[in-house]
Amino acid sequence: MKGEHRARAAVGALAMIIAITASWWALALWPVGADAPDWFLRTRDVCFGTRANTLPDIAGWLVLIGQPIGMIAVLIAIAGVDLRAGLALLTARVAGQLATGVVLATIVAGLAATVVRVRTAGVDVFATRSSNLAAQLTRINDAAPAVSLIDQSGRRLTLASFRGRPVLVTFAFGHCATVCPLVVADVLAAQRLIEDQPPAVLVITLDPWRDTPGRLPSIAESWNLTADAHLLSGSPDDVERALNAWRVPRTRNQKTGDIIHPRIVYVVGADGRISYVVSGGAETIAAAVQAL
Repeated sequence: MKGEHRARAAVGALAMIIAITASWWALALWPVGADAPDWFLRTRDVCFGTRANTLPDIAGWLVLIGQPIGMIAVLIAIAGVDLRAGLALLTARVAGQLATGVVLATIVAGLAATVVRVRTAGVDVFATRSSNLAAQLTRINDAAPAVSLIDQSGRRLTLASFRGRPVLVTFAFGHCATVCPLVVADVLAAQRLIEDQPPAVLVITLDPWRDTPGRLPSIAESWNLTADAHLLSGSPDDVERALNAWRVPRTRNQKTGDIIHPRIVYVVGADGRISYVVSGGAETIAAAVQAL
């Protein structure tokens, strides 16, 4: 009886994973119009980095694909035997066979709808090229908060010292192995795309407790930062004040130490004012700089 209970629990866990995956894919890919609620669009952008073609960016696709694979792998590793037993119990009855068939048919239909959604977007999933990217961005005109922190060379840099040229300001931390390297790679690629007055790049750490000034050189090397790209840190108080001034939402996982944060790239003009805020994509960032 206990074994049957574990088997049913394993199948229930699989069903929950399928339901969670379906909800995430619906959030990321469900077609919406311009009248969609602002909270929905913001949630979609924070979770999946929505591009101008309304599809997720590369990191978003990694989440959508990697999340169910990872959870199912964990379930199999922990309760593989119970899961197989539970599926055998489920398919031993006609009702269970019908339910399994409905679930499988729904999954197939969902995958087909995803293919149609991607094709009708008119742009390759992993591409950012568009003939009119800048026109699809919303221009703003906000004063850029002051920055005065230490870079990987041990120098104190200020945002004001870059007045007269565009600057890309983004946020990451050294222990991040997923989103942060992608965002940093995006801003560096955007910098290379702009041959006429390329922007400076400032990457402000989200984790000053671990990303101390002494560790910045090794992190900068791992991210392949160029001479005109600066990783900034300082005392925790100084960095936290800067992050608050730039209104960067963040939450630390107390168990792992990881920091949950959205992908944000501020495009600061030569006048020191924020002109665009984008979530990534090298060509989108470059288009914003060229539109200054």
